[in-house]
Amino acid sequence: MPTGALQGLTVLDLSRILGGPLCGQMLGDHGADVLKVEPPQGDDTRAWGPPFQDGVSSYYRGLNRNKRTQFLDLSQPEGQARVLALMEQADVVVENFKIGTLEKWDIGWQQMQSRFPRLIWCRVSGFGADGPLGAWPGYDAAIQAMSGIMSVNGEAGGEPLRVGLPVVDMVTGMNAVIGVLLALQERQRSGLGQLVDAALYDSAIALLHPHAPNWFMDGKPPQRTGNAHPNIYPYDVLHTGSIPVFFAVGNDRQFQLLCGHIGCQHLAQDVRFASAGQRSVHRDTLKPLLEEYLAAFDGAQLATDLMALGVPAAPVQSVDDALQHPHSLHREMVVQMPGGYRGLGSPVKLSRTPATYRVPPLARGDAFLPD
Repeated sequence: MPTGALQGLTVLDLSRILGGPLCGQMLGDHGADVLKVEPPQGDDTRAWGPPFQDGVSSYYRGLNRNKRTQFLDLSQPEGQARVLALMEQADVVVENFKIGTLEKWDIGWQQMQSRFPRLIWCRVSGFGADGPLGAWPGYDAAIQAMSGIMSVNGEAGGEPLRVGLPVVDMVTGMNAVIGVLLALQERQRSGLGQLVDAALYDSAIALLHPHAPNWFMDGKPPQRTGNAHPNIYPYDVLHTGSIPVFFAVGNDRQFQLLCGHIGCQHLAQDVRFASAGQRSVHRDTLKPLLEEYLAAFDGAQLATDLMALGVPAAPVQSVDDALQHPHSLHREMVVQMPGGYRGLGSPVKLSRTPATYRVPPLARGDAFLPD
């Protein structure tokens, strides 16, 4: 079985909850040997349910495959001595302790960078270590609120809404992976490790496209627009004769194709709708005109036909429909492992060294061991 692009890399995952564990799992999926160290009571997310299997939540299982697990109390001398021995073997440490905690125990980045000069230390935190909010704890939903994400999510005229998944935690975990890989590349030249600083706040601010560049240019505070794009139209959920469909019409040609297919060619010639900018300005007029024609079509079939024409459109599906979709299965985005485990597959596809799924969640291990 292929072992992945990161074969030979050893990762000590001291993190818990989401961002750090996702980083460790992604590295493990691509071949790294990952040892997860949990406190004696276990990662908090083991209890984040239902659903549960054998007393452990689906939430935990979704973030901790391709890892072996060891339980250590890092506040005690025995745990500290053990984790130091593990750091000596590791290429990468991933941790998301409250800043200052590991330093208090003399096993933080400040103490380790001279002792293990090749070690890459990935710190996932809420706000980073310094600045006005430095060392504050961070939580996905709170940072969605603070970063402006909630302010642009929701119906026009409605209340701000949290995005319905932990987008900040997840993108921070992915940014942590990017940072680790960049540091590994640089270590090939210098022979030295470094600190990878992945903060939820930074990741949330970095997600503010196109709202941030819009504000940089015109100074107008972005507003909630529901499902509609602030710059493009029709880039919105529209009603059909059956299920709602999301249309992502990004240029004049696509709009002309859409109008031709649903029988309203005259709208593509109307000066109010003939260009992308005018369609965006006159969206409130355009939407009901399009929906009048869309009412004659079955949404699912319409979306398929439009995609074949080159017009981006998609039925609004439920999570279970998406996970059972033939293309999700073809793309190996649903994986199975022994013991009844099912999880989301790696979104990164490599042609020669693809991701592999070797170690189910909850596997115990005493050290970095070969598969």
